[in-house]
Amino acid sequence: VQLVESGGGWVQAGGSLRLSCAASGRTFNIYAFGWFRQAPGKEREFVAAISWKGGSTVYADSVKGRFAISRDNAKNTVYLQMNSVKPEDTAVYYCARANQTYNIFPKGYDYWGQGTQVTVSS
Repeated sequence: VQLVESGGGWVQAGGSLRLSCAASGRTFNIYAFGWFRQAPGKEREFVAAISWKGGSTVYADSVKGRFAISRDNAKNTVYLQMNSVKPEDTAVYYCARANQTYNIFPKGYDYWGQGTQVTVSS
């Protein structure tokens, strides 16, 4: 399984960005996926997760109401729409495949992408 993130970059505070995560494999649609992020000097933290059908989602309090996770099973792709971004959203963002149901813990994910950098300027 390979996960490849894209869509990161530089954005001004208050702006928007959409991250994509393309997954290889024919069983994409039976797995839940999540997004995590890691800022310099900080631990990796949970951002959002989505169930295998896409009907259930969960968000970190810090992004609730601003970010939206979605998936397109026909394209084997998971998205993270980031709106009203803040400088504290600056981090490397990682996509990951859950090893069971969708959850908020890094240990609950067994495959990870290489990450994409998001930088928000004030």
